[in-house]
Amino acid sequence: MSTQKPDRTVEPISVHSTGMPVATVVLKAKKARPFFGKHPWVLDSAIERVDGEPVDGEVVDLASSTGNWIARGIWNKTSRLRVRLYVFQPEQRLDAALFCARIEQAVALRKQLGLDDPEGAARIVSSEGDGLSGLVVDRYAGYLAVQVTSLGIARRLDIICDSLQNLLHPQGIVLRGAERGLAALEGMHLPEGHYRGRVPESPIFVREHGLRYGVDLLEGQKTGFYLDQRDNRQAAARLARGRRVLDMFCYSGGFTAACSVSGKASSVLAVDSSARATTLARANADLNGASNVTVETSDAFDRLDQLFAAGERFGMVILDPPKFARSRAALEDALRAYHRINRLAVDLLEPGGILVTCSCSGQVSRDDFLVMLSGVAQRSGRSISVIEVRGAAPDHPFSISCLEGEYLKCVIARVV
Repeated sequence: MSTQKPDRTVEPISVHSTGMPVATVVLKAKKARPFFGKHPWVLDSAIERVDGEPVDGEVVDLASSTGNWIARGIWNKTSRLRVRLYVFQPEQRLDAALFCARIEQAVALRKQLGLDDPEGAARIVSSEGDGLSGLVVDRYAGYLAVQVTSLGIARRLDIICDSLQNLLHPQGIVLRGAERGLAALEGMHLPEGHYRGRVPESPIFVREHGLRYGVDLLEGQKTGFYLDQRDNRQAAARLARGRRVLDMFCYSGGFTAACSVSGKASSVLAVDSSARATTLARANADLNGASNVTVETSDAFDRLDQLFAAGERFGMVILDPPKFARSRAALEDALRAYHRINRLAVDLLEPGGILVTCSCSGQVSRDDFLVMLSGVAQRSGRSISVIEVRGAAPDHPFSISCLEGEYLKCVIARVV
C-alpha cells in the first residue's frame, strides 16, 4: 500500500493543534441573527473588524458587535465566505477530536439508513448536513472519493483521512476537484487523483437497487456517480412500464438502466453530449442486460429539436441537466434554460406521458422551479399535474440552519 502523499500547496494543520481561537471576528451591528441560529457561513460583508492576525485556516471566534460570543470557526481571508462555523458551544475545541467525532456520527447515520452494503455506494459525509462544511465523502464499494471545497478542510485533510481509514478501512482514497472556480476562490490547490492506499481500477462496480453500475472514480462527473438521484431513479422506474422513455443528459445511464430493467420500459433512448459519458451509459446498459436501450452522443437541445421535427413521441421524458445557475446573478438565465428544455420535453410527450425533470442548481429554489413549470404549461397549452416533488437521497442530509444545502429538485408530473 502506497503511503506517499502528493505535492500540494495547502499547509496541513498539526494533529496536535489545540483547536482554540487565535483571533476574534467581530460582526457589524444587526448582522448576528443568522449565526445565533447556527448558520455556518460568515460573509466578508458582515464583518466589522478582526481582533488579532489569524492565518488562513486557523481557528477564530465569532462575536456580535456588542461583544457576545456566538460561535467558533475557521478563518480564510482569501474567500468571500470569510469564516466557516463548526462549533456553537464556547467550551468546545475545534480540533482533530471534533472532526473525528463528526465523521463517526456521519458514518453511523448511513448504517442506520441501511446504506452500508460493502458492494454499494453512498455519501458518507455531506458537508453542512453533517456539520462538516466544505467536506464531501462518497464511498464506492471499497474506495472513498473525497471532495474538499474549503481551505480550512484542506489544511486538515490528513486528520480527516486518518479518521476515514480508521472507521471504514478503504482500499484507497482519491481526491476529486472542487466545483469549477471554487478552489481558486478559496485560495487552495489540491491535486486530483490517488491520495492514499491502492489506485482504483476503472471502472469500479457498485450495486444499487439490484442493478450494477460501473463508476469512473478518477475522471467521472461529481465524485463518479449521481448518488443523490438513487431513489429518484427508482421512482421514475415505477412509472416507466410499457413506455418509450427518453433520458436526456443521461450521463452514465443511471435512469436509463433503472427504467429499462427495473421499470420494464418498452425502450429507452439515452442522450448525452459527452462521449465519455455515453460510453459508460452503454456499458452500464449492457452490464444489466438492458437490450432495449439506444445510446447517442448529441447536444441535448439540438437533439430535442430534431426529435420533435421528426414527429417522435415518448411516454416518459427524463431531464437531469448539469447546473445551470452557479451564482444568484445567473438565476434568470438559468430559469430561461430550464423553461426552454422543459418546453421541448413537454412537446415530445404523448398525452398522459410522464415528465421527470430535475434541477441541481442550488440557486434555483423549489418554488422557482415549480413556477417555471407553470410557465411551461401555459406556453405549451398542456396540463401538467405534479405527482411527486422529490429531493436528494437520505444520505445527502441538509442542515435546517443552512437551507442552501437543499439543492436537488426532482419533479415527477403527468402531462395531458
